Amino acid sequence: MKSTWIHNAIIVNEGRTFKGSVIIDGEFISEVIEGDQHPSHPYDSTIDAKGCYLIPGIIDDHVHFRDPGLTQKADMLSETAAAAAGGVTSFMDMPNCIPQTTTLEALENKFTDAANKCIVNYSFYFGATNNNTELLTKLDKKHVCGVKVFMGASTGNMLVDRVDSLKRIFTESPILIAAHCEDQNIIRENTEFFTRRHIEDPDISCHPAIRSEEACYHSSALAIKLAKETGARLHILHISTANELSLFEDKSIKEKRITAEACVPHLLFCDRDYTTFGARIKCNPSIKTPEDRDALRKALSGNRIDVIGTDHAPHLLHEKEGGALKAVSGIPFIQFSLVSIFELVKDGILTIEQLVQKMCHAPAELYNIEKRGYIRPGYRADLVILNPKCEWEVTADCIESKCGWSPMEGKIFHSRIEKTFVNGTVVYENGTVNKNNRGQALVFER
Repeated sequence: MKSTWIHNAIIVNEGRTFKGSVIIDGEFISEVIEGDQHPSHPYDSTIDAKGCYLIPGIIDDHVHFRDPGLTQKADMLSETAAAAAGGVTSFMDMPNCIPQTTTLEALENKFTDAANKCIVNYSFYFGATNNNTELLTKLDKKHVCGVKVFMGASTGNMLVDRVDSLKRIFTESPILIAAHCEDQNIIRENTEFFTRRHIEDPDISCHPAIRSEEACYHSSALAIKLAKETGARLHILHISTANELSLFEDKSIKEKRITAEACVPHLLFCDRDYTTFGARIKCNPSIKTPEDRDALRKALSGNRIDVIGTDHAPHLLHEKEGGALKAVSGIPFIQFSLVSIFELVKDGILTIEQLVQKMCHAPAELYNIEKRGYIRPGYRADLVILNPKCEWEVTADCIESKCGWSPMEGKIFHSRIEKTFVNGTVVYENGTVNKNNRGQALVFER
């Protein structure tokens, strides 16, 4: 069993930042040392992390890897390569692929496929529909991260639009419910308003008027009402409005059963950016006002927003042509999520400790992931060495996602991922992904 000593690091873990080192033995962290002390037992190799942060691997609770059925856009191998390059060591994938992950057979097939393809660690959501509630109690609670409910139609159109179905799902689910909340009736009315004016495909700037603040708030409020009535464990995905924040409590994860996620695009962009990026930043829920973006950023310093995900959703670039109705929704982001949020650290919007809390610790705690998300002896060695003082530009040739583009092309970042470790193995260094590595299925303590 090979052991590695990572020394001279600036370790960020559990609300503290300190100089220290870590010993990796095989797949696990065996020792965390503060200061300049040497390990208590021999090691085989050393890594000098001088000047760099050592943080737990990022856990992304919200991705769409398009596999199976849409692999012309992305697949598990290509997108986990992007994850590794971005410091993401574990992911949870959504069910709107082909076939949709709405049967136990389709779910099992994804786990089997992942074991052969995924460079990093993985789990998959089961997709709830109006008609498959009887399957919820049969889910493997140790390996299935959650039940996904689309309370607004999005890519793949898995809309659950009957209140009786929603009540059954919230009552029957034995595990966390992850909800996409947009009110479809409001969206439909807004769409009709624009099309009645003989605008077949309104400009992309109309997207937040169609998928509006009202649609988000109304749906999120309904989901929370159902969760309180049934006692369900609810996690609302990609909060995009300031108004929705009032629906959540500013308490630690352990103190509440209703939690919230913000996604990187809603933290970076606002509706003024449609002028620059067009449909490249079209996503559901829509990018909204500067005030909404700034309120979400401010909420990161407390506990109304619990985790940061990406909603990584690749499409081919020609599919992004068009306006508010014709261009498809979804943005590839997993490779640049960590360095993007570090820009907010650099700008003083949040601290490095808060970044680690929202992207590493909180996802592990929220989903009760076994032995991941922290730098602790006995935990899996999912780690990232991040250089906080390295300026570089995103170019097309560095993009690992199969779709081949990113809205971050041309962006100058001020931090760089030097190494990513998954279960003690280096899966990314010096711009190269180790595509021979295979991650492990996440295990949930429930």
